[in-house]
Amino acid sequence: MWYDRKKDGYVDLSITARPNSAKNGFAGIYDDTLKVFIKAPAVEGAANRELVKFLAKSFKIPKSEIRFISGETGKRKRIRLPLNEKVEEFINGK
Repeated sequence: MWYDRKKDGYVDLSITARPNSAKNGFAGIYDDTLKVFIKAPAVEGAANRELVKFLAKSFKIPKSEIRFISGETGKRKRIRLPLNEKVEEFINGK
């Protein structure tokens, strides 16, 4: 499963980041991860910062609420964020 709801009001997402893309965007679910295009290069944390910014804007969550659980230096990441209405709609495909 590409997401894991936590009892404390958070959700963990398994994400495969694709840096150096033409634009930021969600590509879909592949190999049990959410594939996300990121326009920033994977240099000195730029892609991670852009990913956090994109997720925060997409789900209306403060950037400070988004945490890396694992994979900060790789393409496959686990990210924890608050489970709000926007995230719930995205998970449920609405």
